[in-house]
Amino acid sequence: MIDRQTIERILDAAQIVDVVQEFVPLKKRGVNYLGLCPFHNEKTPSFTVSPSKEIFKCFGCGKVGNSVNFIMEHEHLTYPEALKYLARKYHIEVVEKERSPEEIEKQNERESLLVVTAYAARRFTENLLHSDEGINIGLAYFRERGFRQETVKK
Repeated sequence: MIDRQTIERILDAAQIVDVVQEFVPLKKRGVNYLGLCPFHNEKTPSFTVSPSKEIFKCFGCGKVGNSVNFIMEHEHLTYPEALKYLARKYHIEVVEKERSPEEIEKQNERESLLVVTAYAARRFTENLLHSDEGINIGLAYFRERGFRQETVKK
């Protein structure tokens, strides 16, 4: 596990504009920067980077976050992988601390729960979209509530 002080040093060094500009051409607009969102296709820029808040936000697709979140999303990395990516970029030595048996057990339990919930989500989606009950009852309910088909599939 990466040491908390190392994480703080990485977050301090990884200025949002610097990180995003490596992948997205940005233009200064007032106090913020504007560009085309790298996470969906668009012709009109809706991707804003705020150096004062150290965040990005796309008003088109709704993605938002800090430098680490941007790298995670753009490069398809986990949180620790994104931190290490930024540490390499800014020449910061990554100090890792040993995890206690309790921390290891807690992490294993969390990962197990994520696997179970991902499986449950897939099963519920399959039932909703492909079973007679799901189509006749579930989808009908969502249509009555005004949900679009694309929203239900998400």
